[in-house]
Amino acid sequence: MSDVAEDIAERKRGSGARIVYDLLREEILDLTLPPGTPIDEITLAERLSMSRTPVREALARLSGEGLVTALTNRTTVVAPIDFANLNAFFDALTLMYRVTTRLAAEFHGPDDLPRIRALEAAYASSVQSGDQARMIADNRDFHMEVAVAGRNPYYTQLFSRLLDEGRRILRLYYYPDFEPRQPHPYVVEHEAIIAAIAARDVALCDRLAKAHADQIVRQIQDRIARDGRQHPEL
Repeated sequence: MSDVAEDIAERKRGSGARIVYDLLREEILDLTLPPGTPIDEITLAERLSMSRTPVREALARLSGEGLVTALTNRTTVVAPIDFANLNAFFDALTLMYRVTTRLAAEFHGPDDLPRIRALEAAYASSVQSGDQARMIADNRDFHMEVAVAGRNPYYTQLFSRLLDEGRRILRLYYYPDFEPRQPHPYVVEHEAIIAAIAARDVALCDRLAKAHADQIVRQIQDRIARDGRQHPEL
């Protein structure tokens, strides 16, 4: 095979792995594939009409992000939600809300605020429509764009993983009785955060981000306590 042909084949394989990754990631995060669900390489390859190689590459990437787990019998399953360490997760999530928002105030450039505002508008639209799954995804994207504006790729990578895990927890607990009242407090809080970032008010960003995270954590904890369910299978 010529070098050009090998390059084309490699790009096609990479494209296939990206398709598998995007599909599985979304199905895992919105709980179409609940924690503990087995993922069969052969079945998935047949479903997507591709070889097992891009499927394996996608699963390896998802494993690195903590979304799938390879068991000792070589079976791959959707990763469980670690309820035993949920308080540690909440502590880390809150810290990343604060750090990334502070850094965004300090280091954002002229192109960042329009992107942040656009994602907040998408979130507000999802709230108004009552589309709960879209709200959760749009909220994640909004806060990730704030993190990107902070210009620290290490924090951005960690925050991405925490927010993705948060999407799964929110799908389980947070919105079963959601009412799209206006103005929604989270929309108001997002807008206040954007204004503080634009003003480069680092201290205010820290306070607003902490209050925002604390409210989310408190409501999830209350929901879990009221629900009273145990999830040994997760």
